[in-house]
Amino acid sequence: MGKKRANRKEAYRPAAAEDAPAMKSTVTSHTVGIVAIVGYVMLAVLVQVGTHHLVPIHAAGDYDGMRATGALAARTLAHVEPHIQPGVTTAALDAIVRDFIADNGATAATLGYRGYKHSSCISVNEVVCHGVPSTEVTLNAGDIVNVDVTTVLDGWYGDTSKTFVVGGEDAASDEANRLVRVTREALKLGLEGCKAGARLGDVTEPIHEHLTRAGYGVVNQFSAHGIGRTFHAAPFIQHGKGRKGRGLLLKPGMFFTVEPMANQGSTATKTLRDGWTAVTKDGKLSAQFEHTVGVVEGGCEVFTRVPGTDAFI
Repeated sequence: MGKKRANRKEAYRPAAAEDAPAMKSTVTSHTVGIVAIVGYVMLAVLVQVGTHHLVPIHAAGDYDGMRATGALAARTLAHVEPHIQPGVTTAALDAIVRDFIADNGATAATLGYRGYKHSSCISVNEVVCHGVPSTEVTLNAGDIVNVDVTTVLDGWYGDTSKTFVVGGEDAASDEANRLVRVTREALKLGLEGCKAGARLGDVTEPIHEHLTRAGYGVVNQFSAHGIGRTFHAAPFIQHGKGRKGRGLLLKPGMFFTVEPMANQGSTATKTLRDGWTAVTKDGKLSAQFEHTVGVVEGGCEVFTRVPGTDAFI
């Protein structure tokens, strides 16, 4: 589940009491100047060094927890897939997700998250992400639908999503099938650049190059994110930005999602009145694929794959 980029808000400052005595200022312009210079120096250092220190580094033993929750998240998508058929409502699919996760001793991270009342996000056609399951949304043959699930098992979060073609590829347009295929390819290309010693741009540049060459818009309004014992953590990753050899230095113990969202047309989105569902402004299709990974020497471990299968996603 991608994290929406927060809007900056002015810090709250309490009003002074009306009867408070006026305080004589002892701050000189010289002091203000020094404080300003120090602030600029600190900002420059932060820009140069980056926010690497904010990214959690997990211990070797933590990989076991991520493997377990990631496998369950992957199995949840595999379990719901046969039910993705024409005539089924997104609410019915969400109930299947909820029950399967609960039956396996876990909880859905989205359930109760910031007031969200469902166990998955289900995004149909022009919905980019965070589609709210509903009894009023019925799947039709030829639709594309992304199912996004996050499991919490023994305190560890596993986040994955996949875009399905309702009724199979023969039921959908060539344009819809191509969008789904190319977005899936972009995720795979990005993960090939993920390894200890690489930079974050080695992951994101192959993604946005592949998608833009195909003529698609790469959504930056919603980012991939760090994960582990928390749902969302640093680093926050925009798939439409970054260059090879630049960005965050990837180290063993870093856990994060990679989840490109590709729009058939413009990257512009809008959020519906429910406060969650994000759609393309131009009404064109959008697709997404997502894995949760852990950085290791020589590559990255994909936690959200079904054990014992060769399927990429």
